[in-house]
Amino acid sequence: QVQLVESGGGLVQAGGSLRLSCVASASGRTFEWYTTGWFRQAPGKERVFVSAISWSGGSTDYDDSVKGRFTISRDNAKNTVYLQMNSMNPEDTAVYLCAAVGTYSSTSLYYTRDEYDYWGQGTQVTVSS
Repeated sequence: QVQLVESGGGLVQAGGSLRLSCVASASGRTFEWYTTGWFRQAPGKERVFVSAISWSGGSTDYDDSVKGRFTISRDNAKNTVYLQMNSMNPEDTAVYLCAAVGTYSSTSLYYTRDEYDYWGQGTQVTVSS
């Protein structure tokens, strides 16, 4: 079992930055064996993929809407995955959720909700214009 807790959300003006953290606690398997992703869900909209990172950190990917502005990273010694968000705009307003799935592949990435087994509760991000 893996438990995920997000933090770092808040209110920021357009053009500003936030860094989200996702801290994991895993039993029976260390967190470094989990591909981790960030999704977001705006009010009245579906939960959509934002970014993912392989457990080795060697593979990353982003939705086109955040490429060049967001950076995902991880520190396996701290069981933590980060999402650095820069040049934010009001369209980034959403609840951001961390998700994880166990894999022996050091490079695999996953892009859909159904591919992830564990989810955090989310952290609210609001960008004002």
